[in-house]
Amino acid sequence: MTTCGKSGALAPRASLSTRPPVLLFGTATGVLVTNLFAPQTLVGVMGASLGLAPMASGLMAMTTLLGYAAGLFLLVPLADVAPHRRLVLAMLAVAAVAAATAACSPFAALLLAALFVLGAASSVIQVLVPIAAAMVGPEIRGRVIGDIMGGLMVGILLSRPLASLLADTLGWRAFYAASAMASLALGRALVRGIPDRLPPPGPRYLDLIVSLGSLLRREPVLRRRAASAALSMAAFSLFWTAVALRLAQPPYSVGQRGIAVFALVGAAAAFITPWVGRAGDRGWTRPVTAISHLGMIGAFALAAWAGNTGHGSHASWIAMGLAAIVLDAGVTGDQTLGRRAVNLLDPAARSRINALFVGLFFLGGAAGSALAGLAWSLGQWQAICATGAALGLAALLVPGAPK
Repeated sequence: MTTCGKSGALAPRASLSTRPPVLLFGTATGVLVTNLFAPQTLVGVMGASLGLAPMASGLMAMTTLLGYAAGLFLLVPLADVAPHRRLVLAMLAVAAVAAATAACSPFAALLLAALFVLGAASSVIQVLVPIAAAMVGPEIRGRVIGDIMGGLMVGILLSRPLASLLADTLGWRAFYAASAMASLALGRALVRGIPDRLPPPGPRYLDLIVSLGSLLRREPVLRRRAASAALSMAAFSLFWTAVALRLAQPPYSVGQRGIAVFALVGAAAAFITPWVGRAGDRGWTRPVTAISHLGMIGAFALAAWAGNTGHGSHASWIAMGLAAIVLDAGVTGDQTLGRRAVNLLDPAARSRINALFVGLFFLGGAAGSALAGLAWSLGQWQAICATGAALGLAALLVPGAPK
């Protein structure tokens, strides 16, 4: 990779002494990803305050994810043609405006439009990851991606409980006001941490968008890792969509705040991401990927036992919490190694490859949420666990990952 100084001259690729500020990048991804998952716990209070029916309230969580998917496929490829620093700052500014609009929206139509734009602008997450990957050599790329993914996973896992607690204390609008301020603060902090790289002359933007399909056909590693990540994310969404339903039933019988506290348990899995990234750097991608998928299968087996007990004993609570940790660890391991693998592919198309990878695994997450409703209606918690184990097995059977 090359960078442009003020004179416009090309500078050599970043060395270890110019490593990206990993803590800052990890914090930024963790903060921004809360915009995507927090609405899942806020739709009830948001819909009630705007006079929406429960079915219409669900549009708010879906709209943010639709915006994010649009950003992945339409905005992230700009990183292959636009200066990185200016692109990141522009997307963060749009995110701040959209979040502030959401916080002040007096009616549902404006709120939905703001949430769509906020989701699209939050795809800047997938601009930051390949920027960090490009700033270091391949020998430590997995470590850097793993460290940043730790921040991302903490954001994913904490977004639901933190949003619920903030809404309980200050109201749901306070979450979006905080999001707007956080985006502005991140823009100010990141301005010094991102090189204003001007990509070399290449295809036009529209040609880049069209090229997404050919990239997917050309890169078998991308296809395999995206398939594995999509199946893993489906299992993740399946569990976290349905576990609230199970915990609300006897013998657990906890309310919304208790469910939010339970969601904190899964955050422990985020601490394995640096280790997983280092394992990939040492050539252990295949065995650690297999262990991740086996862990997911085992987690659903443990969750099935915990959810089938006739009384809410300490053992059933511990088993359900352990199942959440192991499942999240397995999903985190698969995605961290997947990101490492795809970021070692064509450097000229790194942002587009990353957008495809993440976009496809988010489609898997959406499918997992849809499966949760179907499985619950057919067999409640036991059907959920059987479906989740099947998804883990399918991920395990995806043809071999790269070393």
